[in-house]
Amino acid sequence: MRLSIFVSCFLVAAVAVHFGLLPSGVGGSNVIWVILLALVLSAPLSYVLLRKQRDEMSEQIVSTVGRTKARLEANRSSEDHVSL
Repeated sequence: MRLSIFVSCFLVAAVAVHFGLLPSGVGGSNVIWVILLALVLSAPLSYVLLRKQRDEMSEQIVSTVGRTKARLEANRSSEDHVSL
């Protein structure tokens, strides 16, 4: 999803530079300039637009880590009982 936001920003920036709405790069650096513009535009857009997906992924990671810790603790306590 983030890549599609970047590509969209790249296309918008390229069109804006082509039609003179945004300044073009110095010399032959036009492509680099457009890539930098797209990065600057896409970063805050991704942060805002992908917040829901980021929160859902964070919840999944937290629950997976919690289950893994519980399983490790259960294994550790069962090994302690066996060795006694």
